[in-house]
Amino acid sequence: MNRSRVIHLSRLCAELLVLLGLYLLGTQLAQWLNWPVPGGVIGLALLLGAFATGWVRPASLQLGAGLLIAEMLLFFIPALMSLLDYGALLRQEGLRILLVIGCSTLLVMIATALTVEFVCRWRMRRDA
Repeated sequence: MNRSRVIHLSRLCAELLVLLGLYLLGTQLAQWLNWPVPGGVIGLALLLGAFATGWVRPASLQLGAGLLIAEMLLFFIPALMSLLDYGALLRQEGLRILLVIGCSTLLVMIATALTVEFVCRWRMRRDA
C-alpha cells in the first residue's frame, strides 16, 4: 500500500469520525434536553452551524460525505431495478399505483400523528 493510499484512507476515516461524532453529539443532546427530535437532525444542525460559523469548511468533509451518499444509493437500486422489470405494468396501471401509494402514505402519516397525539395526552394525564 503506497503512501498516498494510506493518506487517503486516513483522511476518509477522520472525516467519517467527525460526522459520526456530530451524530453522537446530537443524539446525546436530544437525550439530555429531552427533545423529541432525532439525534441525526440535531447533528445535521450542528454541522450546519459549524459550516456557517466557519469552524469547519465543507470541503474538509467532502470525502466522507461523498462515501456516505454513494453508499446510500444501494438502498434504492432494488426499487429502481423493479421499475425496469415491470415497465409495462407501470404504463398501464401507473396512475392507480401512484394513487394507492399517495393514499397509503397519507393514511400512515395521519395514523402516526393521531397515535403520537394520543400518547402525548395520555402521558400528560398520567404525569399530572
